Amino acid sequence: MNEFLVVDGYNIIGAWPQLVKLKDINLEEARDQLIHMLADYQAFTGIQVCLVFDAYHIPGLGGKYEMSKLRIVYTKEKETADELIESLVSEMIGRRKRVYVATSDMTEQNVIFGKGALRLSARELLEKIKENDKELRRKIGESASPTRNSLDNNLSKELKQLFEKWRRGH
Repeated sequence: MNEFLVVDGYNIIGAWPQLVKLKDINLEEARDQLIHMLADYQAFTGIQVCLVFDAYHIPGLGGKYEMSKLRIVYTKEKETADELIESLVSEMIGRRKRVYVATSDMTEQNVIFGKGALRLSARELLEKIKENDKELRRKIGESASPTRNSLDNNLSKELKQLFEKWRRGH
């Protein structure tokens, strides 16, 4: 399925308990943790994610970056994250089957809903990420070999006998 998720970065950081605590100590670390969580989410689900950070009051800043295949966009000076998100939604809605916007800003939710996108609250996105983490751990657990020596289990009987002879010096 062709899906696109736009995430309001600072809104999510301000809504997730573990990131709120981290933000008060080190905002850059909170951003990095969100980036890594969303990169894992994108890799596991296949949904294209664009993370938007507001740089409205920072002169000259703005730009697009890619980290772990995650698209990260900082707004230009005097451009809000909401404006950029609305622009991205308008651009993507015609080319994608589904466009989601993750924000808990009710005004922004109403605007993007009017443009044809679906909303995802910060809490809903966090729950989706937690569910995907559980599913990933379950899949990793299933693929791990239940026996201790996987090489021994993959050898033919003849090779095992030959190695045993060599081990004993025959």
